[in-house]
Amino acid sequence: MIVTVDPPKLVIVLWSADPLRPTLAAAPFVYALAARALEIDVDMHFTSATVRWLLPGVADAAHTDAERTKTVGDFISEVKAAGVRLFACAMATHEHARGEALIAECNGHAGAATVIAETMNAGTRTLVF
Repeated sequence: MIVTVDPPKLVIVLWSADPLRPTLAAAPFVYALAARALEIDVDMHFTSATVRWLLPGVADAAHTDAERTKTVGDFISEVKAAGVRLFACAMATHEHARGEALIAECNGHAGAATVIAETMNAGTRTLVF
C-alpha cells in the first residue's frame, strides 16, 4: 500500500485586521512569512473589510507600526515574494470594493466554501486574524 501525504498547508483568514486598524495587520503577514520559511504552503484569505487591503493604494498608505517603518503594502510584497497566495472573498469584494479593481498581487477570488474545504484537509491548519 502506498500512502501519500499532502505537504503541510496554512490557511490564514484575515477578518478583523482591516484598514481601520493597520497595527493589527502585521501579525498575519509575519505568521505567513514564518510558515514559508518552514516551507509550508500558505494561502491568505481576505474577508469582510480586510479585502480593502487588496485595493490599489490602500495597503501602501497604512503603516503597521508607530515609527512608520513598514506598510501593509511592504508586507504584501514580502509574502508574495515568498510564494504566499492571496485571495479576496467574493462577497466581501462586492460589499467593500464596489467594483474597484484588485491589486495585481491578488491571486483571485475564493469564498467561504474554499476556506472550509481547505481546513478539512488533514495537513492543513488555519489561523484567523
